[in-house]
Parts: sequence; C-alpha cells; structure tokens
Amino acid sequence: MRACTWIKYGLFVLLLAVGLRAVAEERPYLCEIGLQGGLGYYAGDATPHIFQDIRETYGIHFRYKFTKRWAVQAKASTQRIAGNNYDERHNRLPGKWENRIIGVDVMGEFNFLRYGARNRFDRTLYPYTPYIFLGVGAGLYGSEMNKFNRVAAYLPFGIGFKWKFCDFMGLNIAWQHNLYFADNLETGANLDNMHKLNGSNIMNLDLTGQLTVGIVFEFAKAKKICLICNSD
Repeated sequence: MRACTWIKYGLFVLLLAVGLRAVAEERPYLCEIGLQGGLGYYAGDATPHIFQDIRETYGIHFRYKFTKRWAVQAKASTQRIAGNNYDERHNRLPGKWENRIIGVDVMGEFNFLRYGARNRFDRTLYPYTPYIFLGVGAGLYGSEMNKFNRVAAYLPFGIGFKWKFCDFMGLNIAWQHNLYFADNLETGANLDNMHKLNGSNIMNLDLTGQLTVGIVFEFAKAKKICLICNSD
C-alpha cells in the first residue's frame, strides 16, 4: 500500500515538472517591429484599373500580439502614385502625372491558424498563417508632387501571409487596399474631378494599393507563469 502511495506521489511530481517546463518553454514574443517594401498603385478617375502605373512603396510597422490569432498593427508608409494625363476636354495627353502619399494607419489582424513557434508541448501552433486585416488611417498628400497640403481619412483592409522562419524573425507578405474618403489624390484640377462627382457620389472614391514583402523582428517575451506562486 505504501509503495502505491509513493508511486502516485512520484507520478504527480513528474507531471507537475513537465507542466512547469512546458510553461517555461512556451514564452512567446509579444511585440515586433518590421520593415517592408514593394509595389504601389492608384485607381481613380485618371486610372480605372488596379496594378496600372506601378510605383514604389515602403514603410515601417509595430505589431502587438494579444493571442495566437489576434494582433494590432500600427504602420507608417509612403508610396508614389501615377496616372494618365488629360486636358480640359478629357482628351488623353502623353506622359504621366505623379504624386506622393504619406499614410499612417492602425489595423486589427486575425490569423487563420494559431501562429507561433512550434514546440513539443503545443502541436496546434504553426510557424506560418494567412491573415486578414481592417482598420483606420489618414493620408497626407498634395495638389502637386511633394506639396503635402491635403489630408484625408482612408479605410485600410487586405490579406496577407506570415512566416516565422526562426525564433525571433519572420517574413510578412501583405496586399493592402486603402479606400480614401476623398476623390482628389490626383494632381491638377483637370484630373481630380473629371466627372464632376466630387462630394456627390460616395462610390466615386480614390483607391490606392500596396503589395509588399517585409522582414519582422520580434521582442518582449511574455512573462513566465508560475503555477506554485501565491496569488497575492
């Protein structure tokens, strides 16, 4: 009888040790900072389709991870946009106009898979996942290239893919759309209100897009959870 009691105590201590080790080893990083760059475009009165007149875009972001599926991202980026030129009679002219936009946005993210570094204690984690995001943002731009005398709110949304290729580094691919609550991203009066719909048609809004690839660096590990400490 005493031998069985000692065996029970031994098994309990063994299970407790394994549990404590699992908690100790699974300490995810809560924060990350990243750099991204890629292709940007504009769609509006002067350019009706996406992925036309592609120009560069780049930026920096900070992400805080609440859980394995939910996170929030704050991002600052800039992109150059371009489109077709038209005269006062809306006849196509040679050459392209260009403008630059500085955008700042905050977005909530949802991972389709439980994202994190795999370990032997949690087999449901994946070092990769597709994700979606939605948020709010504001853009600074101008009536002329690099003038920056206009500001407008926009709705950022899109899809992406995350890959954690080592303990504290990863790769992000994102396709972000920015739906501006404005119709004047173009330079020149002949371009930003060609169809006389500014302010009267909510569907006549300008859109920019960004297809980027970025590298992320994680930091700020979660605190260890003590299972045998006093609650006070």
